[in-house]
Amino acid sequence: MSIWEALILGIVQGITEFLPVSSSGHLVLLQKIFGITEPVMLFDTAVHGGTLVAVLVVLRQDILNILRRIFQPLTLFIIAGTIPIVIAGLLFKDHIENAFTSGTFLCFAFLITSALLFLSEKFFRRSQAVGFLDRLEEGPPSEKFQDNMTIPDALFIGIFQAVAILPGISRSGATISAGLFRGLNRDFAARFSFILSIPAILGALVLQVMDLFKTDALHGAGNPGGVGLLPMAVGVISAAIAGFFSIRITLKIVKERSLFGFALYTGILGVLVLIDRFWTNFFF
Repeated sequence: MSIWEALILGIVQGITEFLPVSSSGHLVLLQKIFGITEPVMLFDTAVHGGTLVAVLVVLRQDILNILRRIFQPLTLFIIAGTIPIVIAGLLFKDHIENAFTSGTFLCFAFLITSALLFLSEKFFRRSQAVGFLDRLEEGPPSEKFQDNMTIPDALFIGIFQAVAILPGISRSGATISAGLFRGLNRDFAARFSFILSIPAILGALVLQVMDLFKTDALHGAGNPGGVGLLPMAVGVISAAIAGFFSIRITLKIVKERSLFGFALYTGILGVLVLIDRFWTNFFF
């Protein structure tokens, strides 16, 4: 892997990890486009570490508030939301890895992401319109925040996150959509999604590092896992920087605008992959 390829992959990983468009799906596509055939498990592990740094920096105040008072409802919500992905990761790990090589699965996964984003946005807007008169009469808002969120809400979001282990299904898109389906405030839904990504990314890192030790991919400092040290460092740094800006941009878009643009993008991407898989066969 060249330095330029590592730079592009790192930037794409950082941007798409938090934008609701699927980072894993984009990395699979780029590796196919670049013709990268050497083992890249260690590189993928490293760039995920870069995006983890980004979310820790941007949401440092939210994280500090949790750490200052561990025993609070939000902690329980994070635990409840993490349980489904832990179960899915342990039970279906091998099947998930096989899905990463399937162009057939990838195209439909992008289309699923598109549908989730579109339907959740429509559902949220309709529920807001229906509840407008009720809010005028009753006073308090119908949207859910941390204070009136429930364990079933967290489990529902967690199930969507577990499904998003599959490449092409966006983790942030699935969890934000799930939050909107459950009536969460838009800004809080996005923030909870990103906080929920911390244990998910940490868990993925642990599993990947364990696999690396099993396959001896960590041996050989000069060319670890088929990727040189310099390209790997470039990938990690670019992923962290891109992730930092991606989180801020996504929070602003989700709060002030809509998910329809992302739904259109992933829908078009899914159709293009579908065409390539069953007709042109350039990459799949």
